[in-house]
Amino acid sequence: MGMSDRIEAFLLELLKQEQEEQLRIQRNELAQIFGCVPSQINYVIATRFSPEKGYVVESRRGGGGYVTIRRAKQSTAAEYIGNSIGEKEAVDFIEMLYNAGKADAQAASLMQAAVSSAALKEQDGIRADILKNMLNMLK
Repeated sequence: MGMSDRIEAFLLELLKQEQEEQLRIQRNELAQIFGCVPSQINYVIATRFSPEKGYVVESRRGGGGYVTIRRAKQSTAAEYIGNSIGEKEAVDFIEMLYNAGKADAQAASLMQAAVSSAALKEQDGIRADILKNMLNMLK
């Protein structure tokens, strides 16, 4: 297991233990735990805890700076889709819904088919509208 995978697993475990579905960490402290540079922590947070994957990240820089990671609510997550979304990001988002138990396997498969390039021929704006409409139906 690589360093990024270990950091992600550690953060997911901490997040699972939190009652409020929110985790506040300091990059420097986490970097010391894993013996890496803070930019490695930034990389993991940016790539593994994105809105497409169902997370909202807030950051405060400076001496006492911290990062807050929380699971996004469906309506909050839909706001991050914006006016355009690529196929990979849409599929990541749908997988997040499936993993969170918001969509069953059949619904997730249908959603993925609806936002696929085969169906939309790289129409990212239309893909975003379809995904947002499907999210509204899951509420």
